[in-house]
Amino acid sequence: MNRIDFSPYRRTMVGFDRLFDMIENQGRANAGDKYPPFNIERRGQDDYRITLAIAGFKPADIDITAQANLLVVKGNKPEETSDGEFLHVGIAQRGFERRFELADYVRVDSADLADGLLVIDLVREVPEAMKPKKIAIGGNTLTVVDNGSAEDSAAA
Repeated sequence: MNRIDFSPYRRTMVGFDRLFDMIENQGRANAGDKYPPFNIERRGQDDYRITLAIAGFKPADIDITAQANLLVVKGNKPEETSDGEFLHVGIAQRGFERRFELADYVRVDSADLADGLLVIDLVREVPEAMKPKKIAIGGNTLTVVDNGSAEDSAAA
């Protein structure tokens, strides 16, 4: 297993411990199980999509939980009885749990199950207070300028 040493960065970057821990733990957690396969795609500046291949699961068999910075997708398939005897079982019938670490301000927008694919759309919504703003300097006061429009609030 390839291991990245983050100690030089930990010495000079303050407040990034959570990020380094996530990267190190993610490599260990997802090293073994590759089921179900999934794609993660960026569809726009602040839009993302996770697609999981979960053929044979019904919407009632899937549990999607979003909490702070974590998306958990679980699938539990009930035991099915068959009249015949299986000579080969190649279609996975087991349950699964997939965890996705989410960045700050990323929320689940929608989830859909069609044609054996679970599609989860995510949106990043940064609060107005956290968005960058330009500060105009004019006279004795500072004016916060949003979207590049300048306002003059200096006393005449």
